[in-house]
Amino acid sequence: MNILNIDFNELYMKQKQQSTFKPKSSQDWDKKAVNISKRIYNSIYNDALFEKINFKDCKTLLDIGCGVGNISLLASSKLQKIYSLDFSPVMLEYLNLEAEKRKIKNIKTFNLSWEDSWKNVPNSDIVIASRSMEVENMKKTLQKINSKANKRVYLTYKVGGSFLNDDILKYIGKKINKKPDYIYTVNILYQMGINASVDFIKSEGRNIQYTDKKHFIKSIVWSIGNLTKEEERLLKEYYEIHIKNSKQQNDYVCWALIHWNKKSTPCL
Repeated sequence: MNILNIDFNELYMKQKQQSTFKPKSSQDWDKKAVNISKRIYNSIYNDALFEKINFKDCKTLLDIGCGVGNISLLASSKLQKIYSLDFSPVMLEYLNLEAEKRKIKNIKTFNLSWEDSWKNVPNSDIVIASRSMEVENMKKTLQKINSKANKRVYLTYKVGGSFLNDDILKYIGKKINKKPDYIYTVNILYQMGINASVDFIKSEGRNIQYTDKKHFIKSIVWSIGNLTKEEERLLKEYYEIHIKNSKQQNDYVCWALIHWNKKSTPCL
C-alpha cells in the first residue's frame, strides 16, 4: 500500500458518517447563541488564534462559520472589511448587536451554509474557518475555502476526534464512534497539492463551563444524543464526584490550527 493510493477524503467521509457526533442544524445553533455569546468573547482561544494570523499586506477577511463573531470583531480593527458568514441567523444577530455596541461598522454578514452558493460572497485576502469544519465532504469544502482566499487560509479543528472527555464516557460505560481527527485534513490538503503548516492552540475545557448538573447533562446529550436512565444516573454521579467542586483551571481543549499561503512554494 502506497500513501499516494490512499483516498483520505473517502476515509474521512466514511468515518464521519459512522461518527456518534451528528451534524447540527441551524435551528440547533440558534438555540445555543445566547449561551455562547456570554463566554466566547473573552475566551483564551481568541488571543491564541490571533497570535498565529499574519495580517501583513491584507485588507479583507472572510470568517466562515463565524458564530457570534468573536474572531470577526477582533479582526475588524486590523482590516478594512470583514465578511462574516454563518448558517445560524440568530448567531449573526448577536454578532451585529455586539458590533453595534462596540461601534464597529466594517462587518458585513452573510446568512449562508457550507452547501449554499457563495457567489455573492467576495474573495478575501484572509479566509478563516474557526471551529466550524464539521462537514461531510472535506475535500470539497477545502476546495471551496481555498477558492475564496487571495493570500492566506486558517482553519481550526478539534484534536482527538471527540468533544467529550474519555473519562466521562468510561464512567458511564458509553462507547462512541469518534469523528475524523485533524490529520485527515492535513493529508487531504497534501493530496490537493497544498503544503499546510500545523500548530496547536487551546480553549477552555468544558468542565469550567458547566454551571450546574442540569447544564452538564444537557451538554452531553447535545454531543452524543439521548441517554439511557442508567447513563444519566451515572452522569449525575460523575458530576457530583468530579466536577461540582473541582473547576480545574488547567482543563483545556486542544485545537489543530491548519494554515497555508496561496502562493507558497513546496520545499525541494
